[in-house]
Amino acid sequence: MNTYIALLRGINVSGQKKMPMSDLRDMFTSLGFQKVQTYIQSGNVVFESFEEDINALKLAIDKSIKTEFGFHVPVLILRPGELHHIVHACPFGQLEKALSYFMLLYEAPDTVLAHNLMRLTNEKERFVITRECIYFYSEMGYGKSKFNNNFFERQLNVTATTRNYKTMLKLLSLTLDK
Repeated sequence: MNTYIALLRGINVSGQKKMPMSDLRDMFTSLGFQKVQTYIQSGNVVFESFEEDINALKLAIDKSIKTEFGFHVPVLILRPGELHHIVHACPFGQLEKALSYFMLLYEAPDTVLAHNLMRLTNEKERFVITRECIYFYSEMGYGKSKFNNNFFERQLNVTATTRNYKTMLKLLSLTLDK
């Protein structure tokens, strides 16, 4: 049995793409997944499956969301080791890391675009772009920054979903319970 973390982008935000977590858990269970757990309302699902093909998992989840909820949302699936690596590769010191955000990338960004974008980082708002994540810290907080998920998606031409450090740690802890 394999443990996975599914991150759904853009659900339950400002009344858009509403997806009650109990319904989402039921949907995952109906797909034959086991030990399904959700964390908060932003589309974090930890589950087990015998399936080893991540693309097959994404396809099944995507199709089921479209059928059950009537809309499409990007789905990112990670293994616990991948999530662990992303969390522990955060380049910020512990104090900043605790207040940082992780923009998890659905595909690797173009290296030229990423390099050019790195010129915008500054003392008050810093970010580091890797193949799988944009690590972001802002003194003023995520909500007041222009460097948000949508900004990076547009600039890098990628799909991303953002989680804060606390959520990342909680998801890791849920995978350890499996």
